[in-house]
Amino acid sequence: MRKTAKTELNLEMAATKEMLDMALEVKPELVTLVPEKRKELTTEGGLDLKSHAEHLKKFVGQLKDGRIRVNLFIDPSPEAVKASARIGSDGVELHTGTYAEARGVQARQNEIRRIHVSAVLSGKLGLKAHAGHGLDYLNIRDVAAIREIDGFAIGFSIVSRAVYTGIGEAVREMKRLIMESRPW
Repeated sequence: MRKTAKTELNLEMAATKEMLDMALEVKPELVTLVPEKRKELTTEGGLDLKSHAEHLKKFVGQLKDGRIRVNLFIDPSPEAVKASARIGSDGVELHTGTYAEARGVQARQNEIRRIHVSAVLSGKLGLKAHAGHGLDYLNIRDVAAIREIDGFAIGFSIVSRAVYTGIGEAVREMKRLIMESRPW
């Protein structure tokens, strides 16, 4: 991947020795730390920053010493954003899975509000905000409309769409939806 990637390489990985060694060898521009095991709820939520703060702080420091930027995959909450800043990350990837699964206008608005508040706070604390999990062609617009979000992690939806349209068209279609939704 490192030799063929023409854009920024973001390695999503667990905070393990094995993965640290791989990241320091591959040298992606960005590492996003995610829960290690399915039980750690990567699909239902972000990292447990409270229980793993010291380990994550050391781990983030090692990646940064290797000149690799680091994001933490977190729940969209002020507490998690503040903890990410204390740990020393460069940014956060806000978990959008609850938004993606929300049913009803009020529930979706509540989740968008949580994501927006967290993205704004991230910027105030000097962290880049990304968003990801469960984003697709039908729900990306509300998240993309949040000015403070710098990037999106959208894999499954694009790859699934590519089965029907080809990867180039699937990416162009998602990019168009994002760009049409951006507030500038």
